[in-house]
Amino acid sequence: MAELVGVYAASHAPLIARDWHRLPDPLKQRLSTAYAELGRRLAASRPDAIVGLAPDHWTNFFLDNLPALCIGVGEEHGGPPEPFMRDFAPNPLPGDSALGRHILETALAGGFEPALSYRLRLDHGLCLPLSRLRLTPMPRIVPILINALEPPMLSYRRCLDWGRLLRRAIDTYDAPTRIAVLATGGLSHSIGEPGMGAIDEGYDRRCIDALRRGEEGPLVELLERDTVRAGNGAHEIRNWIVAHAAAGSRGFELVDYLPVPEIYVGSAWAAWRV
Repeated sequence: MAELVGVYAASHAPLIARDWHRLPDPLKQRLSTAYAELGRRLAASRPDAIVGLAPDHWTNFFLDNLPALCIGVGEEHGGPPEPFMRDFAPNPLPGDSALGRHILETALAGGFEPALSYRLRLDHGLCLPLSRLRLTPMPRIVPILINALEPPMLSYRRCLDWGRLLRRAIDTYDAPTRIAVLATGGLSHSIGEPGMGAIDEGYDRRCIDALRRGEEGPLVELLERDTVRAGNGAHEIRNWIVAHAAAGSRGFELVDYLPVPEIYVGSAWAAWRV
């Protein structure tokens, strides 16, 4: 049987890759340390496969075809198209078709109707954290892309349902596979809006505190009330909520939090005890 060996989360920001040479040295050290510690923990769990929960930044989908959620079931996935990610390796990334299909079939049997793709291209949303975590060798990747760009989006309660569904799929997968979950994105940030660059540190810390407490009701209430005011990029918190439920909505541990106006993102790294 498969085993869930870890649940993790990490923020991403294009400027970490594109403008790394321009960032102040103390900031680069803080970012590097946070990614390295999360990478150490993830590597120590020895995953054979990673279920990556990530947004899609208009790489695979657009307004004429925008699923709420899409599971990648291919044997491999294309690497990031962004020029600032040109050094990312491996490209293509190894997939886990059997695990992806099992998650898909578990969802269909459980009353969920996700989209699916046999060939996704994974942008900086997932690949930037993977590159900074420095996993060697790269585990097989099952991407689950969750819409955080345009409404309608999954409700936060539905995200919790998805996390429980994901945990059920992992627990019922009959191949001897060590599986980790990696949520990416968030926290507060605004892109292409008048408030671009603003970080809502109060929102970020309220989310972190709510995840620590683990109570789903207050967490959903907070997100429904405050996320819309924390910038359009804050919708990526949905990935964290799916991961939270997959971990049983408990055991959240913050590795680091840093409001970083230089990269436009309230950045956090976390692990759940599973």
